[in-house]
Amino acid sequence: MSESQAKWYVIQTMSGYENKVATDLATMVENRKMQDLIVDIKIPTEKVTEVKDDKVREVERKIFPGYVLIKMIVTNDSWYVVRNIHGCTGFVGPESKPVPLTEEEVASLGVEKHSVEVGYSVGDRVVIVSGPLKDFAGVVKEINVADNSVSVGIEAFGRETLAELELDQIVPAD
Repeated sequence: MSESQAKWYVIQTMSGYENKVATDLATMVENRKMQDLIVDIKIPTEKVTEVKDDKVREVERKIFPGYVLIKMIVTNDSWYVVRNIHGCTGFVGPESKPVPLTEEEVASLGVEKHSVEVGYSVGDRVVIVSGPLKDFAGVVKEINVADNSVSVGIEAFGRETLAELELDQIVPAD
């Protein structure tokens, strides 16, 4: 079985047990040498700036309290290991049967980061290949790989306008 067959699933945990479930699962996978079946375990978090008692601090907050994401190939063994972790109440799905997340759900959750190799740099002339501005040409003003975005200055209505696009929406102009 290959890692490409693994899909993302959501498991429900008792409140406040997300980190313990993720840690215990990782330990169990290591001990039972199941890395080929249970590929990745994530707790979606976000950084939030909090103001409390006139102090500003950045904290990491769980986006979905009570849930852990797991990338795995479902077999009787892997299902058994996940279900029998203390604090895990089961898979999200009908009758606690595992239902994989769709590609769109995985993308919107930002669980998997896909690196994009770009063949252009700031100052290069490019052509937009998809979206509402398709076939417009412009000049790359800024590239932000972390946000998967690029700013392109395009000529529209007699003046330059900045367009925010995804990295794969443009190609170098010939």
